[in-house]
Amino acid sequence: MRFAPILRNPRRRRLLRSVNPSLAAMSPPAAAHLATASDPDEDLCFTTESVAPAEEIAPPLPAPPPPVSAEERVERAWAHWRRLGSPKMVVAPMVDNSELPFRMLCRRYGATGAYTPMLHSRIFSENEKHRAMEFTTCKEDRPLFVQFCANDPDILLQAAKIVEPYCDYVDINFGCPQRIARRGYYGAFLMDNLPLIKSLVQNLSANLHVPVSCKIRIFPRLEDTLAYAKMLEEAGASLVAVHGRTRDEKDGKKFRADWDAIKAVKDALRIPVLANGNIRHLDDVKDCLEHTGADGVLSAETLLENPALFAGFRTKEWKENGDEDEASGLDQADLVIEYLKLCEQYPVPWRMVRSHVHKMLGDWFRVHPQVREELNAQSKLTFEWLHDMVKRLKDLGGGIPLYRNNNALQTTSNGLAASNA
Repeated sequence: MRFAPILRNPRRRRLLRSVNPSLAAMSPPAAAHLATASDPDEDLCFTTESVAPAEEIAPPLPAPPPPVSAEERVERAWAHWRRLGSPKMVVAPMVDNSELPFRMLCRRYGATGAYTPMLHSRIFSENEKHRAMEFTTCKEDRPLFVQFCANDPDILLQAAKIVEPYCDYVDINFGCPQRIARRGYYGAFLMDNLPLIKSLVQNLSANLHVPVSCKIRIFPRLEDTLAYAKMLEEAGASLVAVHGRTRDEKDGKKFRADWDAIKAVKDALRIPVLANGNIRHLDDVKDCLEHTGADGVLSAETLLENPALFAGFRTKEWKENGDEDEASGLDQADLVIEYLKLCEQYPVPWRMVRSHVHKMLGDWFRVHPQVREELNAQSKLTFEWLHDMVKRLKDLGGGIPLYRNNNALQTTSNGLAASNA
């Protein structure tokens, strides 16, 4: 089903805007491409039942406030953070993986904040189709960080203006270490050009109504990392998320994140600081917050396998020795079913759905590789086929439950609540 007929109805246009602000502004012909991509995985997983809850269109934001002193800026950063509930457990930005249905699944299981996938500021600001496909949100999707990569302050501001009515922070990606970031000259490869980084932050901070956050990696030398973080704060950042690995430490399994470096940044800054790295289960959340003093943590790769991490569920890999961890009655196939239902409510490209199914069911596919091969051979996915595939996996048996230690969960939850007081 195409979006075009829906968009002719003004009330339906308002409904769609609750999912994607770009869609409401599109004329019917402009929206018709959404279900006609040459690669079926680029189509939206849209069904006739895919209708998001209605909500009011966001009102125009007032003009940015006049410049304030550094002290006032710090006070405002903390006031904003506390208004959001001081979120401790945050879904990290992941390209093609931290989209709306996945964010909502993680929120259902304990996440108290989330980032969008990294959006390319130039493509986002110029291409209406890209916006419609890549940025979706809803009223319940808060607190929300919308992340951009950029190397031009004016283009970044243009993109940020589009999303600021729908988020709580506009975030700048200064941490991506991949080759595509090197070629595009963004992410962690701007660490060689600190004046450009400063100008990107300053321009957003001076011209946006919502606060600016920055996600960074550390330098090999601690003093360089601290000077970098202080520069971001002085340029107008209201929050810094620190991935405790250097630009060259791409493999999270090979290189442990440096929590000492994150602690040093937290001690040096006066604004909220989030810690990223080594979060595999809920005990890691507690340990990281205690070690670093950070105001919250981000998790990425582990959440892709186990979106229920923040609710205290563990995969077998992180099951504690002994009998304290018990099978919870929940497994990753159950999470896939929940995710698919959210995708029916909040359509996203099939490539994202396919990726999540592979990640969440990886352990199951190792037991039944023939089912994975069937999925790989399926050029055009449907919800019916995917639901049937999950049912077949369950019927085949060999599924691995998620584990939970309820006593430890209560202790950890009490500790997190105390640190949030």
